[in-house]
Amino acid sequence: MDWIIKGTVLKFSDNIDTDQIYPGRYLELTDPKDIARHAMEGVDSSFLKRMKESTILIAGKNFGCGSSREHAVITLLHAGVKAVIAESFARIFFRNAINLGLPVLICPGISQGVEDGSLVEMNLTRGVMSVVESGSEIKMQKIPSNVAEILNKGGLIPYIRASIK
Repeated sequence: MDWIIKGTVLKFSDNIDTDQIYPGRYLELTDPKDIARHAMEGVDSSFLKRMKESTILIAGKNFGCGSSREHAVITLLHAGVKAVIAESFARIFFRNAINLGLPVLICPGISQGVEDGSLVEMNLTRGVMSVVESGSEIKMQKIPSNVAEILNKGGLIPYIRASIK
């Protein structure tokens, strides 16, 4: 069965670091709802106002660079981000996203292929994104089946719990 995510694009540039995704001055917060109130605050103070019900982040190279804090992924998840597609990711952010259940996909050239505010439909199983307005299709890296299993369970811990039962 195909795994489809539909949403509106919010676009960001290269080298968006974890302090821009979730500023370090809020690290004392522990409630995910409080953490989510500061999503992308370091790069776009209007981010939460611009969010739609199903938001998909598109970014350039090296998304999630900087510290290894999981707060960056937690803030995106609890703010309502459905997936992040970037030309490349910082390795630790990428792994944290999978561990916490946030779909992250690599797509070289995505920065030039989709505009801010575009409505897109992604088929994560096939590794294809369709831009609804233009009808164009963009190839993404497919999510490996073992990673898809982790994401479908909501992250690594729920996946392990389900595997043990």
